[in-house]
Amino acid sequence: MDSAQHPTAASVFDALGTDYERAFGESAAHRASLEHLLERLAPGSRVLDVGSGTGRPTAQTLADAGHEVLGVDVSPVMVDIASRQVPGAEFRCADVRDLPLEDGGFDAVCVYFALLQLSRAEQTDVLRLAARVLRPGGHLAVATVPLDVEGVSGTFMDQAVQVTSFGEEEFTALVAATGFTVLERESTLFTPDHPAAVPEPHLFLLARRT
Repeated sequence: MDSAQHPTAASVFDALGTDYERAFGESAAHRASLEHLLERLAPGSRVLDVGSGTGRPTAQTLADAGHEVLGVDVSPVMVDIASRQVPGAEFRCADVRDLPLEDGGFDAVCVYFALLQLSRAEQTDVLRLAARVLRPGGHLAVATVPLDVEGVSGTFMDQAVQVTSFGEEEFTALVAATGFTVLERESTLFTPDHPAAVPEPHLFLLARRT
């Protein structure tokens, strides 16, 4: 994304900080998705959390359950907040695609709402990366806003953003095409706790690396 024309994901989430956690942290579907993932993880599993934000609820839930969590986020503000809030996990400020991650080095990868400011090609690349870094049989927990939009400018929690996504069926098919078997699928409407919020569709998938 050209930062001269559109705000970067880093600048948007630097500005949002803990307001994002307050708006989305009470999502019952998000917490249910984490519980379903936890049921499938062996003790002490290694988990990669892509777009880890403030560390809550994802990294904290996983770390509290005894798993080894690496959170990666492009926002330095979010990484600082997460490091303070979830000392039981490790956080790095980076684009996950730039990190030298070991093939098959993780038991699970979480990608909760971290794809929406990427192009469709970039979203595909991140999902392929998730498949690469997962051990055979490892699990992917991924969530998105399933709308068929590409490069649409809008406002998110008073921040200007440019959003790209896929419809529900298309996104599910993309996850399958990038190396996964989809095990569970949950669609819901969620209204963030924010004055400017409106109900938005959320899609949660749990998949296994094939």
